[in-house]
Amino acid sequence: MTKPVTIIMIEDDEGHARLIERNIRRSGVNNEILPFTNGTAAVNHLFGSDGTGVNHKDQALLILLDLNLPDMTGIDILRRVKENKYLKCAPVVVLTTTDDAQEIKRCYELGCNVYITKPVNYESFANAIRQLGLFFSVIQVPQAAP
Repeated sequence: MTKPVTIIMIEDDEGHARLIERNIRRSGVNNEILPFTNGTAAVNHLFGSDGTGVNHKDQALLILLDLNLPDMTGIDILRRVKENKYLKCAPVVVLTTTDDAQEIKRCYELGCNVYITKPVNYESFANAIRQLGLFFSVIQVPQAAP
């Protein structure tokens, strides 16, 4: 039996966070969403008190990651997650306003699974998030390494 996927949302803009969660729920995804408004709190949760990430070894996680955080870059978080043996299998969806081609390329090279640029236009952003919700409803997250 597979465990339900926990969605880790790292987003410092409260309005964007509410919009993301609302549209995920609208698409029928009822998984637990753990919101973090800064990188430090998210990293502390992901890697645990011992810094190894072992506390998530049997958990299915999906990480929604903004790149522009107040205390660290999403790139740093992405790199750390993908270098960690317990977390590297967790799909990472980058949701950010940055549409720089080099930044997008860098995220994919580091292992992000999906890169979504947040349009300034509310309807376009809401539509992108609705599609993301549909993606969540069919995704299977692989188990982390033992």
